[in-house]
Amino acid sequence: MSEDAPQQPPPQQEAPQPAPAPGGTSNNKMAAGICGILLGSLGVHKFILGYTKEAVILLCITVLTCGFGAMVTSIIGLIEGIIYLTKTDEEFEAIYVQGQKPWF
Repeated sequence: MSEDAPQQPPPQQEAPQPAPAPGGTSNNKMAAGICGILLGSLGVHKFILGYTKEAVILLCITVLTCGFGAMVTSIIGLIEGIIYLTKTDEEFEAIYVQGQKPWF
């Protein structure tokens, strides 16, 4: 080879992608539980779990009642947050991820 010819880098081999870390459900469970307790009146915990319709219902009750409905929706969020955090990962997965149970 001559010095003037550009050298091509060796072909890159793609590294195998690691398997997803177990515990993704646990992360969702923790996030949904904590958000249910702290931000339950806004329906954030429902958005995290993918329950958009239920989340919008909670958010609309809070906003359309100028915050007066927030007491009720906060209690709902508090109860649901505690329920989420007290379930085992397997129970949470079966009930709320696979079973798609929207309320309590």
